[in-house]
Amino acid sequence: MVQVKNYQYFEVIRSEQTEFEKMSNTKISIRFFDDREVRAIWDEDNAKWWFSVLDIVAVLTDQDDYAKTRNYWKYLKAKLKKENSQVVSAATQLKFPAPDGKRRFADMLDYNGIIALGKEFPGKKANRFIDWFTYGDESIDGKSKTKAYALFESSFIEHIEVGTAKGLQQIHAYLFGGLYDFAGQIRQKNISKGGFQFAASRFLGDTLKRVDAMPENSFDEIVTKYVEMNIAHPFMEGNGRSTRIWLDLMLKLHLKKCVDWSKISKRDYMNAMKLSPAESSILKALLRSALTDKINDREMFMKGIDYSYYYEEKE
Repeated sequence: MVQVKNYQYFEVIRSEQTEFEKMSNTKISIRFFDDREVRAIWDEDNAKWWFSVLDIVAVLTDQDDYAKTRNYWKYLKAKLKKENSQVVSAATQLKFPAPDGKRRFADMLDYNGIIALGKEFPGKKANRFIDWFTYGDESIDGKSKTKAYALFESSFIEHIEVGTAKGLQQIHAYLFGGLYDFAGQIRQKNISKGGFQFAASRFLGDTLKRVDAMPENSFDEIVTKYVEMNIAHPFMEGNGRSTRIWLDLMLKLHLKKCVDWSKISKRDYMNAMKLSPAESSILKALLRSALTDKINDREMFMKGIDYSYYYEEKE
């Protein structure tokens, strides 16, 4: 499973907490380890991520109960503090969403702190977690994901052609420029996935013209167009990540809606997409149930990127 680095939190003096409160509108990222959320918050001043200690503890203890996870961490933190562990001294606190939805001060650690914390847990799972945690920010997916985050605040997003193959090429070029030499370029080779053959390359030009001409005035029309673009699969790699942004831009323009991707599990989405060439009703029902009018909400966009990239991770 390919993942991206995560970081976390601990205790700081109140003056530092006041400064960190300014980060309440900053970027919150969600990464996944064994289908469990590992949340992180971006520190603009220090240019690094801080990760939720409780999320890491829950992962490493296979614990779903928030209270038990919190108590375990309270015990472990006291033990580490008594041992003068650098894990505790590296910790800080930031305001972070709690289970009740309110932002509360929570322990966080940065990259080095998380590595140190992981080493406090014995067993193969902790070793596998550290391997996962230290892999990825310099990978193509990691760099592309960073670009996808930046798209929200880029003026470029306002100039993308909505609902056209050219617009999709613009998105793909933005996400993968400098990472793939074919960024934004229509493929010249045939490709398939899971036994499904995507549109033949020699007919791709005509296929994309046909998709361009499809209407996008209603939800059903937009999702049908999305399905047809997925069947076309115009790029050698990066189709799903680009096309989900393309879909949201159509929904935003015509319906003042977008998809809250966090409400759609990876399994449900992948199964619906596999069925969509023959039967799109399942996908339409899935997407319709996740529609939101938070089209200009930064956290909604960032969360959508997190889930979109998670869908593409290899098991």
